Amino acid sequence: MIGVMPDITKLFSFGGGTVLVLLFCAHFLVLETVFLAYARRSASRSHLRRRLAIGKSNDEQQQLLSSMRHKRSLLANDQHFLPLAWLNRLIVQSGVEWGAAWFPAVYMGISALVSLPVMFLSGHLPIAVIAGILGGAGLLVFFLSTMRNRRHRKLRALLPEAIDILVRSLKAGHPVASAIRLVARDLPDPIGTEFALVADEMTYGLDLETAMDNLGSRVGQKDFALIVTATRIQTSTGGNLAEILSSMSRVLRESSKLRMKVKALSAEGRWSAIILTILPFALFGILMLIAPSYYGDIWNEPMVPIVLAASVVWILVGNIIMFRMVSFEI
Repeated sequence: MIGVMPDITKLFSFGGGTVLVLLFCAHFLVLETVFLAYARRSASRSHLRRRLAIGKSNDEQQQLLSSMRHKRSLLANDQHFLPLAWLNRLIVQSGVEWGAAWFPAVYMGISALVSLPVMFLSGHLPIAVIAGILGGAGLLVFFLSTMRNRRHRKLRALLPEAIDILVRSLKAGHPVASAIRLVARDLPDPIGTEFALVADEMTYGLDLETAMDNLGSRVGQKDFALIVTATRIQTSTGGNLAEILSSMSRVLRESSKLRMKVKALSAEGRWSAIILTILPFALFGILMLIAPSYYGDIWNEPMVPIVLAASVVWILVGNIIMFRMVSFEI
């Protein structure tokens, strides 16, 4: 132990605060991994109980519907709970089930995690508070946007199968409500839960057009807007809904194939942008770790902050250009 202590002291003096920041990031990533694993398992169990509870009594179904709306930050008739409409819409479309009561607690926790390392590195409380407020809001919006995009990909992948179940059920002579409930029973989350909410809303007084409009606003995905439009047209003017949905299923599958081809062709540009963005920061961090005195007294030069800020701006501009080059609307 006596021989180990000088090595540890040397390590901390060698890397300075960089080692402490890396240790903090490692502990944070471990805690986040444990939390996400527990949250994913809890969410899968709750969604399984949700689908198994479809056949329960009317009172239990109505109570379950109100509970699901409250967890998704929705009031009756899918009205928004929070005053900021865009934030409430983002929370609903991301699929998180915090509820409006947990949202301030999550924001305060993320802000505290951001402000603590800033306070440790800068030593100024006002800077740490401002960084926590702005950084917490930015990270929370980024997390919700990531969850929404991931959920949209799952919904897009399951939507053709859901349409096929609707078509087969309608051709077999079942009403639309029974076909929707069959989708809710047979398909996994997130599409099974969304159609289960549509079936429950129709059970408790909403018409098909209003329930499908609520589905489109909850999901916020372009492909679902096609189903909502087809259902609205069929409800108002009539027509063979099974044939319309069957044609829509073929179009969605062809669109998915084209989307995957475009993603494969643009993979080189996307990975080039990622590598070119990470490389300067990775090299700077490695140099600060293995040779803290490599840059010498250059930090005292007045032009260094301006050059660094300009470099970051040019990296962002290059990323935006490369992102626009490999982004295609299908």
